[in-house]
Amino acid sequence: QVQLVESGGGLVQPGGSLRLSCAASGTIFRINSMGWYRQAPGKERELVATITTGGSANYAHSVKDRFAVSRDNAKNTAYLQMNSLKPEDTGVYYCNAVGVLTTVRLFEAWGQGTLVTVSF
Repeated sequence: QVQLVESGGGLVQPGGSLRLSCAASGTIFRINSMGWYRQAPGKERELVATITTGGSANYAHSVKDRFAVSRDNAKNTAYLQMNSLKPEDTGVYYCNAVGVLTTVRLFEAWGQGTLVTVSF
């Protein structure tokens, strides 16, 4: 009922930048929160950043001051601008959305993930 499609991952050198996008579609009445999580090889999935409809953002300590999350509510799209990337930022980045369907049921959806590799 809700699909999330991520794009923008790839290979970047340390110190470089990438911008991820996540577009939500389906029978959506409202998206309360959109966010980004990542999973490094051999590690558990962790929160990177989230943003509410009103624009209130929350960041993991490890990315604060380097990453910026934003969203376009009219397009049901979220973005993650990643600057000053480090090798430890390498991982699969997943988009997450939590909200309400047109059937007035709550939903939580995940994207398929996009790989970010930070390396020389």
